[in-house]
Amino acid sequence: MQGEAQDRAAMWRGNDRSGRCQYTFSVPSPSETSCPQNGGPEMEGLKARLSLLEVLVARLSGGETDTPPSTHSKAHKDLQDSLNRAIGERNLLQGEKARLERELEGLQGRVEEMRRETERLRSKPCPAQTPAVPPSPPLQDSTLRRPAGGFGSMSNLMTRPNRQGDSSSLRDSAWQYGSPSDFQELKAEVTQVPAPGSTQDGTGCGDLVSVAEPVTHRKADSIAGKYGVWMQDPEATSPYGPNMVWRIDTVGSEIRQLFGYEDMEQLSKGFPSKVLLLPDPVEGTGATMYRGSLYYQRRRSRTLIRYDLSSESIAARRELPHAGFHGQFPYSWGGYTDIDLAVDEQGLWAIYSTSKARGAIVIAQLDPNSLEVRKTWETNIRKNSVANAFMICGKLYTVSSYTSPDTTVNYVYDTGSSQGRTVSVPFKNKYRYNSMIDYNPVQKKLLAWDNFHIVSYELRLGQQAK
Repeated sequence: MQGEAQDRAAMWRGNDRSGRCQYTFSVPSPSETSCPQNGGPEMEGLKARLSLLEVLVARLSGGETDTPPSTHSKAHKDLQDSLNRAIGERNLLQGEKARLERELEGLQGRVEEMRRETERLRSKPCPAQTPAVPPSPPLQDSTLRRPAGGFGSMSNLMTRPNRQGDSSSLRDSAWQYGSPSDFQELKAEVTQVPAPGSTQDGTGCGDLVSVAEPVTHRKADSIAGKYGVWMQDPEATSPYGPNMVWRIDTVGSEIRQLFGYEDMEQLSKGFPSKVLLLPDPVEGTGATMYRGSLYYQRRRSRTLIRYDLSSESIAARRELPHAGFHGQFPYSWGGYTDIDLAVDEQGLWAIYSTSKARGAIVIAQLDPNSLEVRKTWETNIRKNSVANAFMICGKLYTVSSYTSPDTTVNYVYDTGSSQGRTVSVPFKNKYRYNSMIDYNPVQKKLLAWDNFHIVSYELRLGQQAK
């Protein structure tokens, strides 16, 4: 075998890496055709370490790993859902923040408005009070003091009407206690026209000669009673007698309560014997009482209503043709007094204006049953230049100012002759804010509502011309 190996041996010579001469020879194995792969455990360990290093590098660089694809898909979906929820919550919080900021701005505006109104009221001088008439006890209608079976507490109807100038939209907003002047008060300058005094005497049905000092019957104790209307039916019918007194507080947007008192004494004590809830709300202070019915203007319309007291239902309803309403042609103080109903010796009247009359007072005589217009007269005195008006013996009288303590009845228009003229009859606004004046033909008195106070005036009329 040794000799055979020598015959098959191969030898060669060459320099190694260091440059030294090296002899190399090879002898084929007599039993193995090929040698096994070299490396052993060291090579396997190196491969494992290399694989681990590749995995770490892939994770750090965000590349693909040997993690199953389903695991990656689920994790990505959960992460996306969480992100969507977070964005949705952020949007909701931003919307809530914007809403709160708007509410804050609105509240700040209201506070500023109330502050200005408070400063205005503080700067306004208080009217001088005369001790001639003792103060009346306060109103107690908010909680009616009646025996068992009587009327309970009345609901609060005090909401804020439109401000002046809102007649186009005919909408009312919420009424605030702190700003009663927002009830469409028109601060108009009224020029009083002097005229020769009357020389007539007597108590017939001639011209108005004089108006006595006002007599106070009652004072309201809440802001709802700053404006109002009170009435006595000159031709009362059953079940109510001629002494019955009726009252409506007209501050608010849904005026529907009608209070009834057995007589003037019960009115002064504040104990109503009847409280009716009207089917339609009242507008302004132009209501009146006649022949067992209440006549009034329906809120935000030119519709007139006849409410029968005995049946407690509407007996007639009719529009007053072309009449202005809801602040178009009020008296100078405002209050949506576009249509003023009145009663005198000749029946039922409406005092109003139209666009055709350009704001001048129009007088209409009405049928008390159907509310149909029988005849109309157009005057030449502008309605918003006078404080109030009333009818006596078929004649229209106007009052110059609603705030001046010493003013005049400054104009008269006779429907019999269709002629008007200026007059100068002294008139007192004792409490300096007169919002309602009506004539009672039986008592020969004017009934008025002057700045929370229910008052009346004795009249002196001249002899009727023959």
